[in-house]
Amino acid sequence: MRPLIGISSYGRAGERQVFSLPCEYVDVVRLAGGVPLVLPAVEAVEGEIPEALDTIHGLILPGGGDIDPAHYGGVRHDANYGISTERDGFEMQLARAALARPDLPVLCICRGMQLLNVALGGDLVAHIPDRYGDRVPHRRPERLPVEHEVRFDPTSRIGTLLGTERLVVQSVHHQAVGRLGRGLRAVAWSPDDVIEAVESTEHPFVLAVQWHPELGALSDARQRRLFEELVARSRARIAGGHRRAAACETAAPAPDLR
Repeated sequence: MRPLIGISSYGRAGERQVFSLPCEYVDVVRLAGGVPLVLPAVEAVEGEIPEALDTIHGLILPGGGDIDPAHYGGVRHDANYGISTERDGFEMQLARAALARPDLPVLCICRGMQLLNVALGGDLVAHIPDRYGDRVPHRRPERLPVEHEVRFDPTSRIGTLLGTERLVVQSVHHQAVGRLGRGLRAVAWSPDDVIEAVESTEHPFVLAVQWHPELGALSDARQRRLFEELVARSRARIAGGHRRAAACETAAPAPDLR
């Protein structure tokens, strides 16, 4: 059985209020052996998020627009774009509920990494050039990808998984993780010292990257490993669930069919 990988959607947009998601997320999950399942970023009703997490075997929090600064005690910046109160609320609940499940692997990408940090009490750098200057571009002016190098802590899970201490990646962001949230540690940086990846010290598999590995994963086997490992961990969750179900069936008294 291929694992179901939940991917939260972008917020409502356009005249028809469409929930969208770039196709690369779907393509790379399928390439890695998973079945992508898009989770619309709606205002969740009671019980909806736990039921969604009961259904999926792994989770991706993807990129997208900015998080409302009100969530981390910040103020709006002229460079802010794509803020969706509905999406913020949905993904905050989704992230916190996922973190409470140690058997659920989670991969956070770009906005997803920032959201993870905010959900755990951290904050964001509102606009990278204001703090770090523009020596290293992290996106093109028209919000298109740009390449730059990332260096990894060699002791980190991400660095070990990728099998390298340096990697050229594709980025599309103007904000960054600032003060780290509870239980997170920084494990990768761009040449201007912007944090490019964090890991959870408390959850077995919560990895977060600031760049867009889905853009490089189709042609770069190293970046594809992030998704392959997510899928592998998700398969383990299926096996664990089957073992628990079998144990419950064994422990339950046989029904009297007389």
